[in-house]
Amino acid sequence: MVNRLFSKGKNILFSQQSSVLSAASLIMLMVVVSSILGLVRQRVLAYFFAPSDLALFFAAFRLPDTIFEVLVYGTFSSAFIPVFTRSLKKGNKKAWEVAGTVTNIGLILYLIFVAIVFFWTDKIYSVLAPGFTPFERQKIVGMARILFASEGFFIVSYVLTGVLESLRRFLVPALAPLFYNLGIILGTVIFSQSMGLTAPALGVFIGASLHFLIQFPLATKLGFRFSPRIKVTEDVKAIGKLAAPRVIELSVTQVVEGVQLFLASLISKAAYTYFIFGNTLQVFPVALFGTSIAKAALPTLSRQVDTPSKFRRTLLRALYQMIFAILPIATVLAVLRIPIVRLVYGTNIFTWEATVQTGMVLSAFAFGIVFQAAAGLLARGFYALHDTKTPVIISVGSLILNIILDFVFIKGFGLPAWGLALGFSLGNAVQASALYWFLTKRIDGYSQLKTFIPIAKAIVASVASGFVMYIVLRIFDRSAWVKRLSFLGKIDIAKNIPFEKFVLDTQYTINLLILTVFVCAIGALVYILISLILRSEELWDFVRLIRRLITKRLGIGIPTKEPEPVAPSPTDSRTP
Repeated sequence: MVNRLFSKGKNILFSQQSSVLSAASLIMLMVVVSSILGLVRQRVLAYFFAPSDLALFFAAFRLPDTIFEVLVYGTFSSAFIPVFTRSLKKGNKKAWEVAGTVTNIGLILYLIFVAIVFFWTDKIYSVLAPGFTPFERQKIVGMARILFASEGFFIVSYVLTGVLESLRRFLVPALAPLFYNLGIILGTVIFSQSMGLTAPALGVFIGASLHFLIQFPLATKLGFRFSPRIKVTEDVKAIGKLAAPRVIELSVTQVVEGVQLFLASLISKAAYTYFIFGNTLQVFPVALFGTSIAKAALPTLSRQVDTPSKFRRTLLRALYQMIFAILPIATVLAVLRIPIVRLVYGTNIFTWEATVQTGMVLSAFAFGIVFQAAAGLLARGFYALHDTKTPVIISVGSLILNIILDFVFIKGFGLPAWGLALGFSLGNAVQASALYWFLTKRIDGYSQLKTFIPIAKAIVASVASGFVMYIVLRIFDRSAWVKRLSFLGKIDIAKNIPFEKFVLDTQYTINLLILTVFVCAIGALVYILISLILRSEELWDFVRLIRRLITKRLGIGIPTKEPEPVAPSPTDSRTP
């Protein structure tokens, strides 16, 4: 019995996902689980450390993460999987040589850069985070040096992720981020009393090693081996060429994130924590719907490049469905920002001021969620047309705009941390708009006005839903009446209403949770009702999807072998 269960478990872990549907479904499930565990991780950090202390921990990630993102993630997010998959067709030996060479090159480059910056870490952080005191920067430097070692595991681990996904083994790579989060959680819980802020940094090291160890056995079983050789073949050169545009883009992205740390440190010691916590909450809808839909659309778009009408129809349908799914979530994050932040981060040491500031950051992020997701899909439209240059140029331009806006909002207007989130959202809005504009120029036959009608319907439904949620929240939240924040409390006739009989005291977590779920349910019903009235086709798309899922007929017509690889999910990011 035990052997049978062990055998079944082994088959599940090691089995090959042979269809796009099975791979995409698995990844979406892991995105949800990883996002939930990521929120648990943040909750644990907020429980043990005040926002001003956590800002030091988050700041420590900046330098190690920059080196890793530029040198490694830029390669594996865009170049390694396609080339490795192609090299497999030439024979396993050549493919494993490519994997081994890329691993060695990645480790060597990383060690060189770490050796250069290791002894200059303090001076670099004095530039990156001038708002912190010398003593606080020493803490940052100490944690950063632990994190440098952690990133070394990720270099090898991301090679393993690329190898396994190329060989259509998606479950184990999808589990790796879960173990990473668990490592941070366990390290924080076990060592925080004795080691202070060093505990979560040690947790990152534990999580990074688990991220590697969970993938290594299967990769070894399939043929991966460490080798001291570096053999620069045509495939290795192709990886470098394909990765170059992405590396440039990520380099500018890291400059933006460095500017965000720089300015946040000048606002207040806790401002960077507010920014990171708000960003954690807004990433989920982008990863779940934006990235998933964009990935699913790319293979079809690639096959339809020679038939513009089909290409256009596929792209627009994917865009409409993405916006229809994400807009109501963005509305919820904006309207229910305070309840959501309280539920996720509301510990005894996470003050009301921290809640309000994080809520404002979340609202500013919510404005740009749709644009952020749309940019990912539209960029893939260019990729399908074999054009990687245009989306990178547009992305770099929007990132430069982001930097300018950050300085204007923070240094010019003196805005708090939400000004950084607003600059990020506006940069994404410009990027998505530019991508859409230039992509339509590449494809004949677009009717510009007509294409915006489904988007307008979703906006109208979201605004109506948000308005109703705001009213319902104000009516049933006891604190709104006590603080005279409810609009009814300002009406003379309503002053005699015994509000205690029907409102919820949201000082208690269970009442806050009930009210949040209730308001979300009302908002969802309003969104669906308005969409029905406006005859939104996207609503019926999701109804049909749910119906097929229930009847287990979603797999009909899906090819059993699909060459499109699935790149590492954005939720794999190492920065908490």
